[in-house]
Amino acid sequence: MTSMYQDRPLSAPVIDPASSTFWRAAAEGRLLIKGCAACGQHHWYPRPLCPYCMSDATRWEQAVGGGTIYSVCVTRKAGPTPYAIAYVRLDEGVTILSNIVDCDLDALRIGDRVTVCFKTAEGGQAIPMFTPA
Repeated sequence: MTSMYQDRPLSAPVIDPASSTFWRAAAEGRLLIKGCAACGQHHWYPRPLCPYCMSDATRWEQAVGGGTIYSVCVTRKAGPTPYAIAYVRLDEGVTILSNIVDCDLDALRIGDRVTVCFKTAEGGQAIPMFTPA
Protein backbone atom coordinates (compact mmCIF):
# COMPACT_ATOMS: atom_id res chain seq x y z
CA MET A 1 0.00 0.00 0.00
CA THR A 2 1.23 3.48 -0.81
CA SER A 3 -0.08 6.61 0.87
CA MET A 4 1.66 9.66 -0.55
CA TYR A 5 1.66 12.77 1.60
CA GLN A 6 -0.85 15.42 0.54
CA ASP A 7 -0.82 18.98 1.82
CA ARG A 8 -3.69 19.71 4.20
CA PRO A 9 -4.85 22.87 5.99
CA LEU A 10 -2.78 23.63 9.08
CA SER A 11 -4.12 25.68 11.97
CA ALA A 12 -2.15 28.77 12.87
CA PRO A 13 -0.08 28.39 16.06
CA VAL A 14 -0.75 30.39 19.19
CA ILE A 15 2.14 32.83 19.48
CA ASP A 16 2.78 34.22 22.96
CA PRO A 17 5.73 36.12 24.47
CA ALA A 18 7.43 32.88 25.55
CA SER A 19 7.32 31.39 22.04
CA SER A 20 7.60 34.45 19.78
CA THR A 21 11.37 34.01 19.23
CA PHE A 22 10.77 30.40 18.15
CA TRP A 23 8.09 31.41 15.63
CA ARG A 24 10.15 34.31 14.23
CA ALA A 25 13.01 31.88 13.57
CA ALA A 26 10.60 29.39 11.96
CA ALA A 27 9.46 32.15 9.59
CA GLU A 28 13.13 32.45 8.58
CA GLY A 29 13.45 28.68 8.05
CA ARG A 30 15.34 28.02 11.29
CA LEU A 31 14.49 25.51 14.03
CA LEU A 32 15.31 26.69 17.55
CA ILE A 33 15.48 24.65 20.73
CA LYS A 34 16.25 25.72 24.30
CA GLY A 35 19.59 25.06 25.95
CA CYS A 36 20.69 25.67 29.52
CA ALA A 37 23.83 27.72 30.19
CA ALA A 38 24.07 26.30 33.72
CA CYS A 39 24.00 22.53 33.05
CA GLY A 40 24.48 22.36 29.27
CA GLN A 41 21.36 20.29 28.60
CA HIS A 42 19.01 20.94 25.68
CA HIS A 43 15.29 20.64 26.32
CA TRP A 44 11.97 20.63 24.53
CA TYR A 45 9.27 21.96 25.04
CA PRO A 46 10.85 25.43 25.39
CA ARG A 47 10.34 26.92 28.83
CA PRO A 48 12.03 29.63 30.87
CA LEU A 49 13.34 27.23 33.54
CA CYS A 50 15.60 24.28 32.74
CA PRO A 51 13.76 21.03 33.62
CA TYR A 52 17.09 19.38 34.55
CA CYS A 53 18.58 21.89 37.01
CA MET A 54 15.81 24.52 37.39
CA SER A 55 18.15 27.32 36.29
CA ASP A 56 16.64 30.34 34.58
CA ALA A 57 19.77 30.65 32.40
CA THR A 58 18.10 29.16 29.33
CA ARG A 59 18.83 30.40 25.83
CA TRP A 60 17.58 29.78 22.31
CA GLU A 61 19.95 27.74 20.13
CA GLN A 62 19.66 26.81 16.49
CA ALA A 63 19.19 23.08 15.95
CA VAL A 64 21.09 21.36 13.16
CA GLY A 65 17.71 20.19 11.84
CA GLY A 66 18.44 16.48 11.53
CA GLY A 67 17.00 13.68 13.58
CA THR A 68 15.72 10.13 13.77
CA ILE A 69 12.14 8.84 13.92
CA TYR A 70 11.62 7.49 17.45
CA SER A 71 7.95 6.56 16.92
CA VAL A 72 5.53 7.12 14.03
CA CYS A 73 1.82 6.63 13.33
CA VAL A 74 -0.06 7.18 10.07
CA THR A 75 -3.55 8.48 10.83
CA ARG A 76 -6.24 7.73 8.26
CA LYS A 77 -9.51 8.21 10.16
CA ALA A 78 -9.13 11.82 11.31
CA GLY A 79 -10.15 13.18 7.93
CA PRO A 80 -10.05 12.55 4.23
CA THR A 81 -6.26 13.00 4.00
CA PRO A 82 -3.89 10.61 5.81
CA TYR A 83 -0.98 12.14 7.68
CA ALA A 84 1.98 10.93 9.74
CA ILE A 85 2.66 12.11 13.26
CA ALA A 86 5.96 11.16 14.85
CA TYR A 87 8.29 11.67 17.73
CA VAL A 88 11.57 12.84 16.19
CA ARG A 89 14.74 12.66 18.28
CA LEU A 90 16.88 15.57 17.12
CA ASP A 91 20.65 15.18 16.83
CA GLU A 92 20.87 17.52 19.86
CA GLY A 93 19.08 14.86 21.96
CA VAL A 94 15.63 16.39 22.42
CA THR A 95 12.47 14.69 21.15
CA ILE A 96 9.85 16.71 19.27
CA LEU A 97 6.32 15.68 18.31
CA SER A 98 5.76 16.68 14.69
CA ASN A 99 4.49 15.60 11.28
CA ILE A 100 6.48 13.74 8.62
CA VAL A 101 5.69 15.17 5.18
CA ASP A 102 6.51 15.00 1.46
CA CYS A 103 6.98 11.22 1.30
CA ASP A 104 5.26 7.83 1.06
CA LEU A 105 3.72 7.65 4.53
CA ASP A 106 3.59 3.84 4.45
CA ALA A 107 7.37 3.64 3.92
CA LEU A 108 8.18 5.45 7.18
CA ARG A 109 10.01 3.36 9.77
CA ILE A 110 11.33 3.85 13.28
CA GLY A 111 15.01 4.73 12.98
CA ASP A 112 14.66 6.55 9.64
CA ARG A 113 16.68 9.75 9.34
CA VAL A 114 14.69 12.95 8.79
CA THR A 115 15.44 16.62 8.29
CA VAL A 116 13.43 19.70 9.22
CA CYS A 117 11.32 21.49 6.63
CA PHE A 118 8.65 24.15 7.01
CA LYS A 119 5.00 24.16 5.91
CA THR A 120 2.77 27.23 5.82
CA ALA A 121 -0.21 27.38 8.18
CA GLU A 122 -3.35 29.49 7.93
CA GLY A 123 -2.28 33.10 8.32
CA GLY A 124 1.11 32.45 6.72
CA GLN A 125 3.09 31.22 9.75
CA ALA A 126 5.80 28.62 9.03
CA ILE A 127 5.42 25.36 10.98
CA PRO A 128 8.45 23.08 11.43
CA MET A 129 7.88 19.53 10.21
CA PHE A 130 10.17 16.78 8.99
CA THR A 131 10.83 14.94 5.75
CA PRO A 132 12.95 11.84 5.09
CA ALA A 133 16.64 12.70 4.71
